Amino acid sequence: MFSAEGLKDSHSRIFTRLNHAGTSLSGIHRQVAGDSRLTHAEMTEEGELLKNQKRSPGFKKFCLFCLLVLTPALSNAIIAKSSTICNQLKPVADDKNSKKKSTRTILFLGNSLTAGYGLQKSQAFPALLQQKIDSLGWNFEVVNAGLSGETSAGGLRRINWLLKRKVDILVLELGANDALRGLSLDLTKSNLQAIIDSTKNKYPRVTIIVAGMLAPPNLGEEYTDKFRSIFTVLSKDALLVPFLLEGVGGVPELNLPDGIHPTAEGHKIVAENVWKVLKPLLGSLKEN
Repeated sequence: MFSAEGLKDSHSRIFTRLNHAGTSLSGIHRQVAGDSRLTHAEMTEEGELLKNQKRSPGFKKFCLFCLLVLTPALSNAIIAKSSTICNQLKPVADDKNSKKKSTRTILFLGNSLTAGYGLQKSQAFPALLQQKIDSLGWNFEVVNAGLSGETSAGGLRRINWLLKRKVDILVLELGANDALRGLSLDLTKSNLQAIIDSTKNKYPRVTIIVAGMLAPPNLGEEYTDKFRSIFTVLSKDALLVPFLLEGVGGVPELNLPDGIHPTAEGHKIVAENVWKVLKPLLGSLKEN
């Protein structure tokens, strides 16, 4: 379409125009760059020169060339660069979304036993279970919502806030403080059932694991039997860890001086008690 000589001549004229334009705009450029040495007279002179150039046929041809040739080329370059950046970012975003979707949440709602009273949180049985899960490469995240002194009523007050995050498995470890305080067992059962119902209403596909506990024998046989039966009844629609402190409760060397809260070694045994129920469940869920 263009001869080599014609194209060369066009290039020469373009760069000449660019040099002229650069000279005309030098004062403006200096002011944008923060150079305050530009006087009013210089600005007036520069403005008149630029105005005269804009009126000239050559300047109009130069502007037309920029619109027809340079602008499409610049647009194509921007589009190509944007496409490259998007292609680089897309796999990263997809990886994050994939990981986020595949990771499931295990919520431990409990009292000081879950919280790891007297120990580092990393020594409490929920953290030990997270280590077991990670060692298998399974995408489940443990959330420890244990709170020292928590009762079934306290857990019920907190559950709606905790359910703001999607929960796939709820491990419910509450009721022991109700028994220690000699609270109404009918109310304890009602509170625990309400926690389960709220969780299932929010997330119908959730799986519940109930951690069974025993009441102190000094409360009397009737009270202790009724307390134990609460967890059996609740487990009709849930999985059951028969006794959370199996092998730990009543063993002095596995408990802190208070005789109630497990030591770090005691929590390892508690973790195994829960793992017997939790591992098969996680194994089945990871396939879905």
